[in-house]
Amino acid sequence: MAEKDVINYSHSIDIEHETHHPSKFVDDDGRPRRTGTLVTGSAHIVTAVIGSGVLSLAWAIAQLGWVAGPAVLMAFSVITLYTSTLLADGYRSHGARNYTYMDVVRSHLGGLKVHLCGLAQYGNLVGVTIGYTITASISMVAVKRSNCFHRHGHDNITCTISSYPFMIIFAAIQVVLSQIPNFHKLWWLSIVAAVMSFAYSSIGVGLSIARVAGGAHVRTSLTGTSVGLDLSGSDKIWQSFKAIGDIAFAYAYSTVLVEIQDTLKSEPPENKVMKKASLVGVSTTTLFYMLCGCVGYAAFGNDAPGNFLTGFGFYEPFWLIDLANICIAIHLIGAYQVFAQPLFGFVEKLCSEKWPENKFITTEHAIDIPFVGTYGISFFRLVWRTAYVIVTAVIAMIFPFFNDFLGLLGAASFFPLTVYFPIEIYISQAKIPKHSFRWICLKVLTWACFLVSLVAAVGSVQGLVQHVKAFKPFKTQS
Repeated sequence: MAEKDVINYSHSIDIEHETHHPSKFVDDDGRPRRTGTLVTGSAHIVTAVIGSGVLSLAWAIAQLGWVAGPAVLMAFSVITLYTSTLLADGYRSHGARNYTYMDVVRSHLGGLKVHLCGLAQYGNLVGVTIGYTITASISMVAVKRSNCFHRHGHDNITCTISSYPFMIIFAAIQVVLSQIPNFHKLWWLSIVAAVMSFAYSSIGVGLSIARVAGGAHVRTSLTGTSVGLDLSGSDKIWQSFKAIGDIAFAYAYSTVLVEIQDTLKSEPPENKVMKKASLVGVSTTTLFYMLCGCVGYAAFGNDAPGNFLTGFGFYEPFWLIDLANICIAIHLIGAYQVFAQPLFGFVEKLCSEKWPENKFITTEHAIDIPFVGTYGISFFRLVWRTAYVIVTAVIAMIFPFFNDFLGLLGAASFFPLTVYFPIEIYISQAKIPKHSFRWICLKVLTWACFLVSLVAAVGSVQGLVQHVKAFKPFKTQS
């Protein structure tokens, strides 16, 4: 199909959409009226994108070097932005809304692909919430260790602290926040989390610039870590693969893109606002990623820590390190909810449809909360969400491997959710002829991203295997 036809198709969606006249309190489909805007949508995206992945970018650039590192980072940025615009156009089919990623796939592709999408999306959401539990606890531990190092010296061996109590604290906070009914009520939490992400990224960049300006002598190169000097040839390959996975994870927000789009007002058309929000969100985060990755590599060289704020490349000023790690923890508290809410909603919808007569599942009880107002509480939601938070916390305690875990999550989610499904939906929606030039280009992009995700997954699995061999559950300390 010609480019003109594709544009006309998208425009027809907008025209059909604009003929609806929602009332003051409900949308065109009878659901509660949405209030999301470009600002809240961008905040959700920044909260989802600038996550714990930013902390490992200096390490990732160190593995790949000055040439491949920034190039891979920019490539993932461009691909993510492009495919997110394709997915945004799939939100409505024949004028009707698709409320979840699975609904979009069901409307445009159908069949087995719907189940594969659900497996990839919700499996990734579980993995991300586990990863955020690990990262938040590491940041909380870093605050305590920073103060200990400040008092007793940087080499003091007594500054060894278990991360498990902090995982429990993080889980307890999530148990409370998980009772927020749905994604639409999260806008304030996302804005707070987005501000926190800018704060700790800026602190990290500032400290890195100060370290470079202070004349730190570090080794950097066009190809990154040196074989023979830093690591063996095989380790170089594995580390490079893991670095690609870490960068892929740093852009993993397509998992919740449709759910974010479903919070936007019906006017102007959601796909137009979502494309602008994606441009704002991805461009902003790419700028921060380039700064954190490249300036962090310049500051630490080939010895860049896996987490450049909690790996103690910096010790002083200790209060600023503390502030940065507090911001990380607050951000991840909000980010956890951004990724968990679609999973919560999916399970609750499934259960209510399967057991519509079960009062435990379907009944909500009104409770008056001082200074807040009336709040509807569901005992099923309370039990199920609390159990989920506890399970993810326990898994995080068993496998607290930051970099390898991020790399595996990035590899597992980037190809199916960020590349494959958006492209397949676009091909189906725009009716692109098979074997046409555009079709071939899209398929080449799909297969190239598949190979990249595959090598990243292999590298991360190898790293996890090495860590598991030497790991004793519930005994590891930072």
